This record gives sequence, structure tokens and C-alpha cells, in this order.
Amino acid sequence: MGLHLRVLGVCDSRSILVANDIFTAELGDSSLHAVCRVKSSGVSLSASSDGFGGDCQVLSDSEAPRKVVDIAGLLGRSTGLVVVDCSASPETVEVLKDVIDHGCCIVLANKKPLTTEMKDYEKLLSNIRRIRYESTPTSLCWETGYIDDIVQVGAGLPVISSINRVLTSGDPISRIVGSLSGTLGYVMSEVEDGKPFSQVVRAAKCLGYTEPDPRDDLSGMDVARKALILARLLGSQLDLSDIKVESLYPDEMGSTAMSTEDFLQDGLASLDVGMAERIKVAASNGCVLRYVCVVEGPRCQVGLQELPKDSPLGRLRGSDNVVEIYSRCYKDSPLVIQGAGAGNDTTAAGVLADMVDIQDLFK
Repeated sequence: MGLHLRVLGVCDSRSILVANDIFTAELGDSSLHAVCRVKSSGVSLSASSDGFGGDCQVLSDSEAPRKVVDIAGLLGRSTGLVVVDCSASPETVEVLKDVIDHGCCIVLANKKPLTTEMKDYEKLLSNIRRIRYESTPTSLCWETGYIDDIVQVGAGLPVISSINRVLTSGDPISRIVGSLSGTLGYVMSEVEDGKPFSQVVRAAKCLGYTEPDPRDDLSGMDVARKALILARLLGSQLDLSDIKVESLYPDEMGSTAMSTEDFLQDGLASLDVGMAERIKVAASNGCVLRYVCVVEGPRCQVGLQELPKDSPLGRLRGSDNVVEIYSRCYKDSPLVIQGAGAGNDTTAAGVLADMVDIQDLFK
């Protein structure tokens, strides 16, 4: 492709590894391989005794975010500098707002900056002069800031770009329904086959589909954040607290009241009967239960819904994501986007594609 990506630095939550000369040098393959080894062992870059090479240095704690902003100030408007956020933290918002002010691009595999309070969301996008839609339907690009919502909303699926293409054609979107959690998609399709809810959740954990504490998935908050991104994209002035979210476990089984071990061993089993009854009721209505988000006008909610068996969401099996988009042109037969849920390879490929996509801004 004739494109060279020069890596200037890599951060973790406590430190940054950065090239000594940001104008001409870069982190070479040996340094990047060392970073992978260190992080695979669960050690901070600053605490590692592994050598990263003589062409770089490690800065710790408060020096790290300041260094990112300093680099942005030096290179943001003169080069194709991209800041990539692959964390799962809302604490990156302030740094992202600063680097955008310096003319940098940003690529996000982290949905939380786009689901903070509305004032932060608006500030994050405040320096955007124009929206650029690439020919590849997996990107959403602005001249002074680049945000990849695709990785955040539906793994590597072209959800955001598809919505934007519909909107920019003058076709108003009236409703979006989506199964945006591979974990919950797997769980609901398995219990539909008659397996106990507790058994399916434990199996999903063993397969690596859930977070270490499955309640992080069963709470529905991850789906709510994705729904918020979609709602804001359609113009809703919503915050996360405005979304109605149905948790699949009661408050008395929350993390402050019950340990993960007790929840898995005792709490989950007590939910089997109630879930089986809801599955039975849905089946009697010719439907299946799916955990979905619904964005419709000012309404945004997340939870279990009875859906026709022969609908795209009703036919969903396994950990795939599915999104149905209804508009004037797609009123009776929605635009359907379906594919594999989140995964390391999918996310990494999406991030790399987004960095390559924005090269046109600097030609």
C-alpha cells in the first residue's frame, strides 16, 4: 500500500513507552514485541525489567498523559498523528479532548468517551469542521478528529457508517433494534433450547465469552453504552442515566451484596425458574426472547424483548451481533447488519483499518 505507520509511543494505565526522538525515530519491532511480552504477563511497562531498546524511554504516572498531549502539540497539525484509545476507561476523555484541540486524529476501540455526560460528548466533537465518509463502510471520519464507533458498537460491523449513509441520503431513521452483546446473544439462544440459565452463563464464562464477573455482562450496561452512541448519532440529547436498562439479576445479587463465587454457585440457580417461564411465555406467543436495545424517537431502552422467530433477531444464534435499521425506505423490511461479535482479532483489524483509512487526510 506504500504506507508506513510510525509508532511513537505505547501507553498502559500507569506509564508510557515513547521514542526518544519523536520527529524522526519510532518504536521498532523489537520494542513492540517486548511490549507485548510485558503486557501478556500482566506487568506495567514502568515496572518491567524487560529492556525495550535504547531508542526509547519509559515515563510513569502523571507524566504519561502530559507526554501524549505534548507530542500532540508538537506534531498534531503538521503530521498525520493518530491517538488510539484501546482502553476501557472513561478517564481518557480529558486527554482526547486536548489532542483534538491540537489537530490530532483519534481512533477509538473504547466506547466510554462517547458515552460520558452530554457536555463532554459535545466538547469531544466540538472542533470537528466537517464529516468525511470514506468509501469503506467501516469508518466515520472528521477532518480534525477521527472516531471509530464501529469497533465500539458492533465489533467490526459497519453499523455507524451504514446509519450515516442512510441519514445523509435524506432517509430519516425511525427505529433501531439491535442485539449488541455477543455474550447475551449466546446466552439467550442457548436457553431457548431448554438449557437452564445458570448452566448457560457458567458455560459462557468457561468459554471466555463473559467478563470475569458475568454480572458485568448480565447488567446490560455495556449494551446501554452502545445504545447511547446510536441514540446520540440520531440526534438525541441523552445521557446514560436516561436509558431504561433491564438487568438479568436483581439488586440483591449485585457485586456489593454477593461475591462473584457466591453468585455463580448459588445466585444464578435461583434465576432459572423465572427465565424458563419467560421463555415459555414467549414461545406460546410464537416468539423468542432476545436481549436487545431499542432506539426510537426520544426512547432508548435495553432489555429482554419478545421477537418473532422468523425475524433476523429471532433467528440469531450464538454470539453474532445483529442490528435492524428502520427508516422511510426500510419501513417494512429493515436494513439488517449481522456478523461476529467482539474479539481481539476483530477489534485489532478494525483499529488498523481505521488508521489506514485516515491517510487521505494528509496527502
